[in-house]
Amino acid sequence: MVGETALGGHGGRRGEQATARDIAGDVVAALRGRRETLGWCESLTAGLAAATVAEIPGASAVLRGGLVVYATDLKESLAGVPAGVLADHGPVAKETALHMARGCAEKLGVTWAVALTGVAGPQPQDGHPVGEVWLGYYGPGLWTARRHDLARDRAAIREESVRLALDGLLRLVHSAAKST
Repeated sequence: MVGETALGGHGGRRGEQATARDIAGDVVAALRGRRETLGWCESLTAGLAAATVAEIPGASAVLRGGLVVYATDLKESLAGVPAGVLADHGPVAKETALHMARGCAEKLGVTWAVALTGVAGPQPQDGHPVGEVWLGYYGPGLWTARRHDLARDRAAIREESVRLALDGLLRLVHSAAKST
């Protein structure tokens, strides 16, 4: 599946108020149970998502690593985003998030990869408003992205991006488990 998907709400058992760390615990448990692995490709969060997962006891069974591609040129050289995608769409785009996720999965050899790109602020970037965030997911039989528009300060945008990325991943992992 390529494109946007509706992933709202926490995919685990804790409800809407779950923290990123709570959801990370559920992600680690779900992936451990399936013997699957995880990698991150982070731009606006600069490693925060991988660090959040690494806080969970037992994370080493699933977390292979991450790519921090804060600079646009690194999205191409490290994450494998085609130069044409960056030239046509820029660093903050659905297509970029999709290719970041796929490149991460290929480079790290993981079952699941999540990419985060967007504008944390304080200023808009290349016509994109502060709070525009794209999350890309690559996993068994899927390749999808979702846009979020977050109206918060820089730190809150980064933290909420991680929480939303983990929540989306957990929903996709649960969905994949039901279809197998």
